[in-house]
Amino acid sequence: MKERIAPTPTQPQRRRALQQAASVGLLAAAAPHLLTSAHAQADDLGPYRSAKINWKQVEGEAISVAVIPASYFDNLGALLPQFEALTGIKVRMEKVPPGQIRQKAMLDLSSKTTTYATHAADPMYYPLYVANKWVEPLDKYLNDKTLTDPAWYQYEDILKAWRDADSVDGKPYGIPYDGEVTVQVYRKDLYDAKGLKPAETYDQLLANAKALNDPANRMHGLALRGFSGAGQNMYIYPSLFRGFGGSWFKGKDIVVNSPEAVKALEWYVNALTQYAPPAVRNWNWPDIADAFSQGTVATYIDAHSSAAVLNNPEKSKVIGKIGFARWPKGPGGKRVTSIWNWGFPINAALTDKQKKATWLFITWATSAETQARTSWKFAGPAKRSGVNRLSSWKSPEFAKVMGNAGFNFIPAALESLEQDTDVEWRPRVPQWPAVGETMATAIQGALVGQKKPKEALDEAQARIQQILKS
Repeated sequence: MKERIAPTPTQPQRRRALQQAASVGLLAAAAPHLLTSAHAQADDLGPYRSAKINWKQVEGEAISVAVIPASYFDNLGALLPQFEALTGIKVRMEKVPPGQIRQKAMLDLSSKTTTYATHAADPMYYPLYVANKWVEPLDKYLNDKTLTDPAWYQYEDILKAWRDADSVDGKPYGIPYDGEVTVQVYRKDLYDAKGLKPAETYDQLLANAKALNDPANRMHGLALRGFSGAGQNMYIYPSLFRGFGGSWFKGKDIVVNSPEAVKALEWYVNALTQYAPPAVRNWNWPDIADAFSQGTVATYIDAHSSAAVLNNPEKSKVIGKIGFARWPKGPGGKRVTSIWNWGFPINAALTDKQKKATWLFITWATSAETQARTSWKFAGPAKRSGVNRLSSWKSPEFAKVMGNAGFNFIPAALESLEQDTDVEWRPRVPQWPAVGETMATAIQGALVGQKKPKEALDEAQARIQQILKS
């Protein structure tokens, strides 16, 4: 159902009832204990009304937003009554699993059906969206004083790495809402007992893993995602590759079988073979976080947001024993973390009023005030750790809420976000969906021993050349 058109004069009450039911239904499903308080908070709109714009300028519009089922979007959904009270715009939020949202969004954008005004977008898809003119350039909205109060919104406060990831040729096409940074997670108690320090280099990471590796007693020294997928093993391998000094491009050509690429994949294969649980080649991040929380992994590198799993008192056995550090330096001298975030673009096929309504939703959702209300100010148990603003990361309120995540959690994540990000972490090309999956298959083949690293990457190079020609 497309809820993007204002109610018709002949059926206003019925349409409004349906839209209100959709919003209330989402809120009740996401956080039933917050239903009453969220409605009460709808009157607390002063921080938004201090912006020098007319929030009601497209009152009566309705938009649909696609997000993934995740607590950080549930928190946003719980606050939708505030946005609707502020703007008079109705929002229907649809939850779509991560494995489907990319395909659904591409189908909607390419067919111009405008099922979704915006969606939680993979940053690697913006080159594809922009090449096909499926999404709006957002600089015109940021620079329109009737739609954006620069002093209030403070776009530059949003973490630069994520802004860059959601931009193409220096122009923004999405606004980051929630994101992550890749950090080193380790058992501080075990490290202290052996006199170990968090790794500063890839070699030190392996040395630490070797010192703690004891498979006979169900302790493995290191784990990294091994599961095949553009967002799985190709979430880990790009950082290794860039750490070895690798570049995705030779001129304008993508090259994935360079000497640096082969060395990075050999390192990946050897590390998992020597020090990781055998099943790790088919593990995603929840599997690794669960193993660590059960005390069977001494170190892993993955998203900082996995700290929530590690500190779940109902499941974790390692609470109070966790430390965090930056991704170690590779042989090329670089620390390279992911630039992952979920951002919101604007569907280019919308009408002008729908685009304005969508922009107002995006600025509300990504504003400093909403970031706070969905994180440390949130009444529910899930406090967002992927806030999009530097000021939020540096706020004492955020530090207090995240203080129990583990030793050095905020410094490790913040230093990584400020110093270790690399917008060319993965090759940003319109053909990324096919390129990413091709690389993921090649890496998986090497990790499970079906192919030698060079052979796997040579075959991937041949396939990618065909993809880029088609």
